Amino acid sequence: MEDLEFGPVEFVLAAFDGDKPDAGVIDAIADLVAAVTVRLIDLVYVSRDEDGAIHWAEVDEAGIELGSIELPASGLATHEDVEEFGGGLEPGTSALLLAVEFVWAKHLASQLAAAGGYVVASARIPAPVVNAAVAGVEA
Repeated sequence: MEDLEFGPVEFVLAAFDGDKPDAGVIDAIADLVAAVTVRLIDLVYVSRDEDGAIHWAEVDEAGIELGSIELPASGLATHEDVEEFGGGLEPGTSALLLAVEFVWAKHLASQLAAAGGYVVASARIPAPVVNAAVAGVEA
């Protein structure tokens, strides 16, 4: 069986102060893509104004340069996704809503599908919680 076109995808809302992400954030995303750790398949700029209204734009429309990164599923993040994730933003902040494909899991997902299997549950443990648990401190 051939692998699926896309592996598992996760939305990640990465917030920051101000209206544009620091260049280091874009560089970190580019590094992950270059290392083939993840494939960035969609990226949306989201902001919440002081009145609580949520605004969004595709990154190119927001003036955020991605360099050579292409988004093979641009438009995957829907208006409903943006509203749901953007609702967690504090007024006056901005974020990037990333849709990242777990490249490492694509083959496994293909084999599960071919065998009639499927993932029953998945949970992400935030990095600060993992680090605190390993260090034996409370997060």
